[in-house]
Amino acid sequence: MHAMQYEITLPADYDMAVIRHRVASRGHALDAWKGLGLKAYLIRERGVHGSPVNQYAPFYLWNSMAGMNSFLWGGGFQGIVDDFGRPSARQWTGLAYEAGGDLGSSARVAVRGRRQVPAGVPLVEVVEDAVRETGRLASLDGAVLAAAAVDTSRWEIVHFSVWDHDAPTAEGEVFQVLHVSAPEQDRLPQGRQW
Repeated sequence: MHAMQYEITLPADYDMAVIRHRVASRGHALDAWKGLGLKAYLIRERGVHGSPVNQYAPFYLWNSMAGMNSFLWGGGFQGIVDDFGRPSARQWTGLAYEAGGDLGSSARVAVRGRRQVPAGVPLVEVVEDAVRETGRLASLDGAVLAAAAVDTSRWEIVHFSVWDHDAPTAEGEVFQVLHVSAPEQDRLPQGRQW
């Protein structure tokens, strides 16, 4: 599993209905994308769920590098580049994925929590903590799914969780979910990825 996200921060007075319409009209394009576990079409709106910004920030869980590369280089990503410029696409290596008890429910919000890997702590302990946290998040009421991944260039762990209600108990930045494309979600490996 490989995680990826790009963020397009928009002006404070940007009409987020434009992004909602974009997702409603184009979001289905990845509903059958080969190699894609899932794409959550995410936004943050200034003043909603404590967000200081307007932002479009899709989050991806890829089953294969070939699927991700096909998206980035084969045309899927070009629409973003054409409309908004080329954003930096963050990537993390998968550590854990767990389907939640409410898998199949409508996704309402997602939470992205990021933290630095502390110095002086054995890396195996950091990873095991991330795996346990993924399982804990997935077991909570309303959890649709939870995942953890690491960026070793920044030594950063990201926890990503999706919820079927607007009051998640996970810590981090809260995003509204506009659509989920999940063509190969059932192929995302459950549990620890190493």
